[in-house]
Amino acid sequence: MADIRRALCAAVLACGLTGAGVAQAPDGPQPAPVIAAIKAHPALWVVHSKTAAAWLFGSIHLLPPNIDWHSAAIDSAMAASDIFVFEAPLDDAGQQETQAFVQAHGMLPPDVALPSLLDAQASKDYRAALASSHVPPSTLVHLRPWLAAIVLATGSMQNAHYSPAAGVDRQIYTLAIGQRKQVDTFETVDQQLALLMPKDTRLEVEEFDASLKELTTGMGQVGELVDAWSEGRTDDVARQLNAGLADTPGAMKLLIYDRNARWAERMAAMLATHHTYFVTVGAGHLAGPRGLPALLAARGYRVERTPPNP
Repeated sequence: MADIRRALCAAVLACGLTGAGVAQAPDGPQPAPVIAAIKAHPALWVVHSKTAAAWLFGSIHLLPPNIDWHSAAIDSAMAASDIFVFEAPLDDAGQQETQAFVQAHGMLPPDVALPSLLDAQASKDYRAALASSHVPPSTLVHLRPWLAAIVLATGSMQNAHYSPAAGVDRQIYTLAIGQRKQVDTFETVDQQLALLMPKDTRLEVEEFDASLKELTTGMGQVGELVDAWSEGRTDDVARQLNAGLADTPGAMKLLIYDRNARWAERMAAMLATHHTYFVTVGAGHLAGPRGLPALLAARGYRVERTPPNP
């Protein structure tokens, strides 16, 4: 069975699929957060056309609150940009769309409870996942397996002090709104969440069973991905992402490659205008030969990394 846990962690952290507005705070007392600041040096690209420019910045969607990713180059790029582009809506309307999608596609029939779909071993793994993530059982009991897997993965990371509020895209969105910048998106909430919703019910339960086996063991891999992003090691970001999705090539195509191709097409239209864009997407979309910088360079645009590779 594919390593669904690593695929979910990759999706939550670096592909933009956070399940925002779905996960609830973990139950029980939480350890005090780390206070000492950690200075990050993530990669930044700029793409030039004859009339426009677009900065490309890779987001980690959940981060510990003590990571400082600001730099003179990043802050200058944001100040120079008049349009900020994100993967999907981050405003209140986006939260409402998330809740509407969950109500329409994320709930089991009223007479079906999630634990009833699990065999004896999966039930044991389910109890262990609840204990490690601190997600209240009542939160999950009526959720479809695909959604419960996202909530458990997010809860597990929140329990380890990875917070959506500290995520890069959320911080940049707040800054853009505070400065009255124009905001645009590549996708709708429905388009994003539909990517993680299997159409085959039997496969959905099997994938959930597989994710349960991994929920208590994946945080070390998450830390490696965040470290690679923090140090600007884009090749290692690609390697970590590929490791997370290596056993699920269909997921890699669906979550990364197909979306990158669509976004590159959108960016070609953006680069035909007379604006400066600051584009924030999951870090996994900017790494490797099929990442956005490589796709735009292949289209003939001048693409530069700022600052240079460490």
